[in-house]
Amino acid sequence: MSAAVTLGAPLAGWLMPLEEVPDPAFADRLLGDGAAIDPVDSLLRSPCDGTVTMLADTRHAVTIRTDSGIEVLVHVGIDTVRLRGEGFVARTRPGARVRRGEPLLELDLDRLARGAASLVTPIVITGDGRVRLLRSEVLVGAGDAILDVAAGCAAAAAAGGAPDAVRSVALTLEHGLHARPAARIARLSREFCSRIRVAAGGRTADAGSVVDLMALGAACGDALELAASGPDAEAAVEALAREIASGAGEKPVALRAGKPDAFRAPAGLRELRGTVASRGIAVGTACRLLPADIAVPEAGQGTARERAALTAARAEVRERLLGMAGAAPGDAADVLVAQAELLDDPGLLDRAGQAIGAGKSAAFAWRLATRAAAERLRATGNARLAERATDLADVERQVLEALGGTSAAAGPLPDGAILLASELLPSDFGRLDLAKVAGICTAGGGPTAHAALLAGSLHIPAVVGAGPGVLDVPDGARVLLDAENGVLHVEPEAAAIAALERRIETRRQDHARDLEQAARPCHTADGCRIEVFANLVSATEAAHAVRLGAEGCGLLRTEFLFQERRRAPTAAEQAREYQAVADALGKRPLVIRLLDAGGDKPMACIALPREANPLLGLRGLRVSFRHPELLDQQLAAILRTDMPAGRRVLLPLVTDPAEIRRVRERLVAVREALGVDAPAQVGAMIETPASVALADAIAREADFLSIGSNDLAQYTLALDRAHPELGAAFDHLHPAVLRQVAAVIAAAGEAHVSVCGGLASDPDAVPLLLGLGVRTLSVVPSVIPGLKARVACLTLAGCRELAAAALAAEDAASVRRIVGEGPA
Repeated sequence: MSAAVTLGAPLAGWLMPLEEVPDPAFADRLLGDGAAIDPVDSLLRSPCDGTVTMLADTRHAVTIRTDSGIEVLVHVGIDTVRLRGEGFVARTRPGARVRRGEPLLELDLDRLARGAASLVTPIVITGDGRVRLLRSEVLVGAGDAILDVAAGCAAAAAAGGAPDAVRSVALTLEHGLHARPAARIARLSREFCSRIRVAAGGRTADAGSVVDLMALGAACGDALELAASGPDAEAAVEALAREIASGAGEKPVALRAGKPDAFRAPAGLRELRGTVASRGIAVGTACRLLPADIAVPEAGQGTARERAALTAARAEVRERLLGMAGAAPGDAADVLVAQAELLDDPGLLDRAGQAIGAGKSAAFAWRLATRAAAERLRATGNARLAERATDLADVERQVLEALGGTSAAAGPLPDGAILLASELLPSDFGRLDLAKVAGICTAGGGPTAHAALLAGSLHIPAVVGAGPGVLDVPDGARVLLDAENGVLHVEPEAAAIAALERRIETRRQDHARDLEQAARPCHTADGCRIEVFANLVSATEAAHAVRLGAEGCGLLRTEFLFQERRRAPTAAEQAREYQAVADALGKRPLVIRLLDAGGDKPMACIALPREANPLLGLRGLRVSFRHPELLDQQLAAILRTDMPAGRRVLLPLVTDPAEIRRVRERLVAVREALGVDAPAQVGAMIETPASVALADAIAREADFLSIGSNDLAQYTLALDRAHPELGAAFDHLHPAVLRQVAAVIAAAGEAHVSVCGGLASDPDAVPLLLGLGVRTLSVVPSVIPGLKARVACLTLAGCRELAAAALAAEDAASVRRIVGEGPA
């Protein structure tokens, strides 16, 4: 045994035995023996003379090898690998010779304390050697002696020649091969007599050395090549391969066969996180939209003159909005029409008229009226009503510009522009060259704001609510918008951009192929017929959905006829709109949902009381029962509509069978009053835990069931999906939601069950729904081609296997991993 080496404290702090470290990998000495320090110092120094053999890419760990062969690992904090280098500044590099006390890392202790599980820093002898702790439970200064280490005998030299056994296994650890999994692999390898080597990326490591394994720099998705020589080589590589595939003590992440993984930012890359408003991915150039406030005079030039000016400006804006609506698809047209309705809002006109009468200018009066109304909406505390305040701000700006205010129009956009803004207004879509817009990221706003809906209608990837840092990104910066995971990456590495561009091109080719096949009926790979319907709001969108391969409409949202109106539409008006949708669908089925008002969808034309919790108050079918004249008019309109595939009426927010019987009674009464023999099927939406619990009784009263996944998930998880802080936590793939779906299918008996809403439109959910027994999906039109293509690759046996595993999972993240891995 060679002479002992004394290690100095790498930083000042409280010295403690290794078993007190709040991490079993260190406390149980899986990585080796040593000590730990709870630091009060921000400079990490070398504990000994030697060579830096490893500095983690995330700079949270460094290894020094002494001339006598002792390897010393200093691991700053617990779970600091997740910080991806934030809070660390390297003062050395791999291969450097260092002296005891020489700086290795600068630490931002405040940043580390916010992001790490603990700041306790283990100092571990990772190889062969005997360790003696010189003191403990005392405050030590940097450089104070803490450990004596005696080097052990070197391992036997490796035998030459070809290995006796080899295996290849993918690394599925999100943060790569860091200390804890490396320790488990090393400990397992030492249980075998054979010598085992691990190779990755052109580097080779001794499987029994934690430091060697960490020095491989293996990242998630890398292939590890295992090679063993000795009497138990086959058993050794088999055991190590199983350990690595299982995650080596950590949760493995899904690696999708044949598909590139979701983009992962390299360590230290700046990321801004928000909420996905319109799915997609894009890479391009940052372009900030920072319109200046329009200056307006306060004093008017006479009441008559100012009133005439305001009337003319409103007429100009109305004409422009309605003209744009005529050429816009689906949701986009409805948003523009709704804005045009705001121009004639009596509350706004009364407030503005009073101000003009008091001597104010038309511009000043209009601004006063719109901002007062917006403030009232924000004061409700309802996240979706607050988003409507953005529409008022947009209408304000457009009218002020028509009155002669300075235009806030954006300048020329670069090709591939990623628009960055505090909030994007719907009218911005009319003043921008959308052919050059690759994506959108806003500091504020929510996924149900009108600008977000417009982005979705135009298939522009969008992330909203990413915080004020969005406006700090300089114009011209290279940015990567991942609107599938809600992240804006600023100045990513060239390799990341190239990978994403390849991914975008692959998706473009896949979409073109899927679109070509979408007109055919949808079947699974083993021949099971799956109906793919569309959720619709207008005849224009219906025609578009048919072109994308929709086999019918599983949910026509009739709210589009009532929103932003001062009076409810008549039965004749409704019948004309419903007939237009039916004509666009041809002989395809059409399911018309009765008005789903209230809650997060207030209607100006329907008087409802102010409620402390509108989502649990007057909404859905309850509103129709409170206003029976609206119910009768809507039923009359549906009965007057010619639907070749039969009339189907869907009731929103059903909670018990008596509600279905009540609507059937009104349906009979209206039919008799009209003197028509027009039978109609009546379906019930299952959207609450109550309706799930009574699904068997509801199924006996209804002709069909439709699971409204958005509200069902919201009520099941007790989580408002539009909440500005909690919206990102909303995931309809939570096993609690899937168990509700399974319960409905089991209770429905012979009743036909479809699923609509976000769950049906989520590609990850489709195999689970099929496995649970769903055979009809009603989805967002834009996903139809890709969804049909995915169904064609699935088998019911595989789907059932996935669904069973998902139902047994504990959280949504686990379910998504299960789907990503696919059936065995």
